[in-house]
Amino acid sequence: MGIYICPVCGKELEAGERTFVCGSGHSFDTAKSGYVNLLLSKHIGKAVHGDNKLMVQARRDFLESGYYSGLKDALCRMAAKHFSGSFVLDAGCGEGYYTGAIADEFEQSEIAADIYGIDISKIAVDMAAKRHKNVRFAAASVFHIPVLDSSCDMLTTVFSPYCGGEFQRVLRDGGIMLMVIPGEEHLWEMKQAIYDIPYKNQVKDFSLEGFELMENQHIRYSIELESKEHIKALFSMTPYYYRTGREQQERLYSLERLMTTVEFRLLVYRKK
Repeated sequence: MGIYICPVCGKELEAGERTFVCGSGHSFDTAKSGYVNLLLSKHIGKAVHGDNKLMVQARRDFLESGYYSGLKDALCRMAAKHFSGSFVLDAGCGEGYYTGAIADEFEQSEIAADIYGIDISKIAVDMAAKRHKNVRFAAASVFHIPVLDSSCDMLTTVFSPYCGGEFQRVLRDGGIMLMVIPGEEHLWEMKQAIYDIPYKNQVKDFSLEGFELMENQHIRYSIELESKEHIKALFSMTPYYYRTGREQQERLYSLERLMTTVEFRLLVYRKK
């Protein structure tokens, strides 16, 4: 039994050998890597940036170099602590770095769960599916999540867009949401290297309609980037990448190494 629904008509999808089919006859092929494309063209917003393969690969290499391992380990511990049930959904999974880590943590802790990851980037989920065979991946939008109502026991969202209506719909009553957001001084020294007048992040109130805040873990440490490639990869993972001028970017790219603060808030919510 799975939790996918047809993005066209909303009926439950049944998995065949290489295809997912709904009761209305809509079918979706599974790629060679193992992911299924459930992303409709009308669900792709104008603000979506199509990251190319080199950019996705650079981000994966950056993450696998261990710079964010402190966050990854904390997220895995929190997921294992709060999970009960059958299904986990990582909404906005990217290359699967955190999704795969949670799946591995659950296996090592002998926690039985079916783990799913969705992302709007087909390049990213293709890469994720090739590397993490213990997770089911699909190309899909977090604003149109193709899974059954109240089917998820846990939902994770790491630096991804927040869609309260959809997150509440797919989570069961009492289900857990783990959310990671940047802290006030996240990447502060990197900003100082780019901008004449850098600004700290605005951290909004943590209350969310329909959810009860259970835990708020503050994670902060420094990382040292030892190559231009890792500096560029880190910058490409931020929203600043798409709204920073070439001259400002070149200030950063001229650096041989960079020491910067990373600061996160790991928030645990329960659906009311």
